[in-house]
Amino acid sequence: MNKVFVVLASMLMLQGCITKLVTVPVGIAYDVTKGAVKGTVAVVDAVIPDGDDEDDKKEKKKDKE
Repeated sequence: MNKVFVVLASMLMLQGCITKLVTVPVGIAYDVTKGAVKGTVAVVDAVIPDGDDEDDKKEKKKDKE
């Protein structure tokens, strides 16, 4: 009975540590993936222009008139 109590008490006290062990790697993976995606989007935007600048110029001309 004493061993069961010790195991249960240990589980409750170490709950915060277990949470950190799970959430820290997930946060790191999220940050790395976010950076990789942003880099990929920047490269794709540089290689394949989408013509937003031309649309902006047309809108500015309309606004001036």
